[in-house]
Amino acid sequence: MQIDQVETFLDLLDTRSFNRTADRIGVTQSTISGRVKALEKALGERLFERGRAGTRPTTAALRFEAHARVLRRAWADAQADVKPIGAAVMLRIAIQHDLIDNHVADWLAALRSALPDCGFYVDGDYSTQMCRDLENGALDLGVVFTPRPSPDLYFESMGEVTYQMVATTPTTLPQIEPVNYILPNYAPAFAQTHAVLLPGLSLGSVSSGQAAAVRGLLIALGGATYLPTEMADALTTTATASIVPDAPKITQPVFVAMHLRNRHRAAYRSMAKVLRNRIGG
Repeated sequence: MQIDQVETFLDLLDTRSFNRTADRIGVTQSTISGRVKALEKALGERLFERGRAGTRPTTAALRFEAHARVLRRAWADAQADVKPIGAAVMLRIAIQHDLIDNHVADWLAALRSALPDCGFYVDGDYSTQMCRDLENGALDLGVVFTPRPSPDLYFESMGEVTYQMVATTPTTLPQIEPVNYILPNYAPAFAQTHAVLLPGLSLGSVSSGQAAAVRGLLIALGGATYLPTEMADALTTTATASIVPDAPKITQPVFVAMHLRNRHRAAYRSMAKVLRNRIGG
């Protein structure tokens, strides 16, 4: 059994046409027929019935489909595993929006220093989409707030981010009214902690899930909200806002995420270490 036979089989399941599969793969129809016959011989079962209505997969073909997809995925993983990390490799990294705003240039420099033969594409995103992209291979590594349970994904703790409450007018926590509060919704874990600590402020009239947007709303509308400590300190330095001294700090766990097959690869370990030192440290 050869991988081109498996690829041809899976394409035929999609097209239901020997002619279309030949055109899509870029070979002759006789080559497609030869591959199918060889695969049928190896399996000892007929896989397709050809008639006036077109090509129809047999029951054996439908049973073999899941195994064929596993074989194709294993082959792709094997190719990636033996390929050396080199200048032609572009590694795709996504980082939770609240973490990327101020330090992406520093992190990119550190990544390039750790892996000088690699190229990097870095973007901001949300946890749910990052996990999906890691599963389907569109992303190499993610830094997320919310791990999504999946047998294909691997997560490691990277520490936590601290948020502080700030207000545009000096005040104390009992004086803050829900109508003047911008409700932050950075992640499920943050929202749960917020609801427990501040039940009276968990129904704000304005809300956002991105720190930059929350900061913009605070500046435009006034009132109070939670921001990452560094962002909060920047606003207090310019006297745009002040820390609410009796409000509890809220921490948000941070995780590095990658596909399970990459968890022991040297390049991925290096990327995780670089980002952990800058986020957790």
